[in-house]
Amino acid sequence: MAFENTIYPRKGDREVVYLKNVVKNPNIMVGDYTFYNDFVSDPTEFEKNNVLYHYPVNHDRLVIGKFCSIACGAKFIFTSANHTMQSLSTYVFPIFFEEWGLDGKNVADAWDNKGDIVIGNDVWVGYEAVILSGVHIGDGAIIGARAVVTKDVPPYTIVGGVPAKEIRKRFSPETTEKLQQIRWWDWSIEKIQEHLPEIIDGKIDGLE
Repeated sequence: MAFENTIYPRKGDREVVYLKNVVKNPNIMVGDYTFYNDFVSDPTEFEKNNVLYHYPVNHDRLVIGKFCSIACGAKFIFTSANHTMQSLSTYVFPIFFEEWGLDGKNVADAWDNKGDIVIGNDVWVGYEAVILSGVHIGDGAIIGARAVVTKDVPPYTIVGGVPAKEIRKRFSPETTEKLQQIRWWDWSIEKIQEHLPEIIDGKIDGLE
C-alpha cells in the first residue's frame, strides 16, 4: 500500500485527501490515513478554509490522530476567535495597538487562550461540525453533523447539537476499555489488513 506521498486515496476522486500529505503548517499535526472530504471547496485548502483564527503568535496546535474521518465543512476554531472576557470590554484594543498607542507586544491580550485542539484516533467528525479551541476529543468518538463542540468528548462517545451534548456511548464500558488497550490504529499495516474482517464486522474478540 503506497501511502507515504499519497494525496488522493481514491482513483479519480479529487474530493477526498489524506490530510497528512497536504498540510504544511508545523502547528497542525495529522496522523496516518486520516482523510478529509470536501465536495464544495478544494480539500487541499484545508488549512485555509477549515482551520480558523490559527495565528502563529498563540503557538496553539491542531493535533489529529490516525484513521480519522473528517466530513465536508468541518471547522476548527482557535484562540484568536475568543475575544477576552477578562476586560471591561470585548473590543480588541490590543490588535489595533497602533491606533490606540498600545504596546505591540501585547496583541495576544485581545483574546483568552483556550489551548490546543486535540482529536484522538478513529474519530468521525460530521458535516459542518465546529470544534472550539481547547477541546480534546477521545479515540473513537463521533461528532454529529453541525454540532458545536465546546467541551471535551470522552472516547467512543457520540455527541450532537448546539452546544454538543452526549447522545450515547458507542459500546459497553468493557468493549471501550479493550479498544483503548488494543489500539489497533498503532498496529503495522500488515496486521491491520490481517484483522480487517474483525474490525469491519465489530468482532473485538478477534483482535485480542
